[in-house]
Amino acid sequence: MKRATGSFEVSLQPLPNTEVTADNQFGRLLLNKKFGGDLVATARGQMLTALTHVKGSAGYVAIDHVTGELDGRKGSFVLQHSGSMKRGAQSLSIMVVPDTGTEELTGLSGTLSINIIDGQHFYDFIYSIPEQTRLKTAAA
Repeated sequence: MKRATGSFEVSLQPLPNTEVTADNQFGRLLLNKKFGGDLVATARGQMLTALTHVKGSAGYVAIDHVTGELDGRKGSFVLQHSGSMKRGAQSLSIMVVPDTGTEELTGLSGTLSINIIDGQHFYDFIYSIPEQTRLKTAAA
């Protein structure tokens, strides 16, 4: 397993959600991200959110399509997010969707964690890429 770390910027754009519900506790957002550090990439995706009447409790799911360069390899992959908060206690799982790696990132697997410090977003990506991917790309 390898490790990639760095920071990222994220912008959120609310999207219409009235076809699902008029309840403002449910949200739908467009995600745009820019990664720096060991992963140099951009990502676009969507997030669904659910707030509750209890302070500090909520949930979200999201899908990001990431395109860029990781460990000197170019390509894209998809990240799947599942997060919840129960009265302030957070639980977050972010993983590479199996078989979504393209080009030199074919076969990519891994998990990503996020840490927010003073409003800045940081990532820690534990991943692996089969060596055959590098060999196939070099031979092409």
